[in-house]
Amino acid sequence: MKLIIVSVGHKMPDWITAGFNEYAKRMPREARIDLLEIKPEPRTTGKTAAQIMKAEAQRILAVLPQNCLCIALDERGAQPTTMQFAKQMQDWMREGRDVAFIIGGADGLHESVKQAAHQLLALSALTLPHAVVRVLLAEQLYRAHSLMHNHPYHRE
Repeated sequence: MKLIIVSVGHKMPDWITAGFNEYAKRMPREARIDLLEIKPEPRTTGKTAAQIMKAEAQRILAVLPQNCLCIALDERGAQPTTMQFAKQMQDWMREGRDVAFIIGGADGLHESVKQAAHQLLALSALTLPHAVVRVLLAEQLYRAHSLMHNHPYHRE
């Protein structure tokens, strides 16, 4: 199983890249995290937020692997506990399907991406910067995997 983070944004600050890479390298081969960066739509063209999200949605949908389970990150999505997230990850691993987590750009995700997703997931009810979300998601994937294998990283 591959865990794929599809994230709008490129040329991230070094601290974002370092944070993401730290958790990604901790993951074992059977649950590796791949990052697919989507080039954001330029904001200097006079396009509306809806037009920008639509253009980014087309890029996102074009790179999603076939037959993967798609999970769109959205602050209105389900907010599982860490234990629930670990159980869900365990179920995904049993299914053997790749899982793609989709992080929108500065304006969020276009409705077409949310509708194409199998699930909406929120890491918080707060609105978070899209760059930070990739680090938080990588950490939560590592934490869930650690929990599944009784690693002491997670404490109750």
